[in-house]
Amino acid sequence: MNYLFTYLKGMAMGAADVVPGVSGGTIAFITGILDTLLESIRRINPKLISVVREQGIKKAFEYINGPFLVCVFGGILTSIFSFSKLITYLLATHPIPVWSFFFGLILISVIHMLKQVKGFSFVRLVLFAVGAAFAWGITMLSPISLEMTYLNIFLGGSIAICAMLLPGISGSFILLLLGLYPPVLAAAKNFDITILAIFASGCVFGLLTFSHLLSALLRKFHDATLIFLTGLMLGTLGKIWPWKEVVSWRVNSSGEQVPHLEQNLSPMQFEHITSQPAHIAWAVTALICGILLVWGLEKFAARSGMETDKPLEDEKSKG
Repeated sequence: MNYLFTYLKGMAMGAADVVPGVSGGTIAFITGILDTLLESIRRINPKLISVVREQGIKKAFEYINGPFLVCVFGGILTSIFSFSKLITYLLATHPIPVWSFFFGLILISVIHMLKQVKGFSFVRLVLFAVGAAFAWGITMLSPISLEMTYLNIFLGGSIAICAMLLPGISGSFILLLLGLYPPVLAAAKNFDITILAIFASGCVFGLLTFSHLLSALLRKFHDATLIFLTGLMLGTLGKIWPWKEVVSWRVNSSGEQVPHLEQNLSPMQFEHITSQPAHIAWAVTALICGILLVWGLEKFAARSGMETDKPLEDEKSKG
């Protein structure tokens, strides 16, 4: 049953990762598995070879918390393959409620993360402001259009997976900025094994390198890192604001016309400029649902205290 819950948390991470502007790392933090996830990945290093030689494959699998990783990444992959078509459809047909839902999710997540910080100082407030400004700056960047080459897909996977681990920065949004989001999402929908394998290889490379840095920062500078990440989350809210006007368009690699630059509008401005309904009631309902979901996950994580989600023993203590 413990592993089932971990699998479901992985599915929640995967569903978030599909949406540009929402981070699976946020879900991992809310559900209490981020530290365990980072530490488990960090243990996949050259030392693992000696563990295999001295104690066997089974002990090596236990050493990296293998069952936990299988459940998390199994859940992530399940969501990506099952929700990619649904998310694409909902974003195309009901964008305002969908973005409102994730706006509420991120908003309450910021509050949740700030509650984990034990104290505030001038330096931490500066880190918070820098994180928010950095994330806001990224969201304001104009998307570029990288050529659809195997190398670019590999590099895109390496960069995107780093963002997926960070609460606040969306890996899908990084792919969107690079112009790689549509082809990667299409590959997931169409089961293009070649593209998916190259992208996955990039993800593995980025995962095994970046997780060491993030894990070390959270161990040595926990609150400072946390407040910077919270600033990142706050800075992304502009990207997922539900009411937008497309300022300019571009043609993607598939020859389709897609938004290039957008500006945020108030619901009233949206109705006036676009002559479309703002769906305020639906937006508020969806926002409340996002808030309630995070609140529920927070309460669930606090009560469960599941063994699979607890931090691993320190390597030195294992001798």
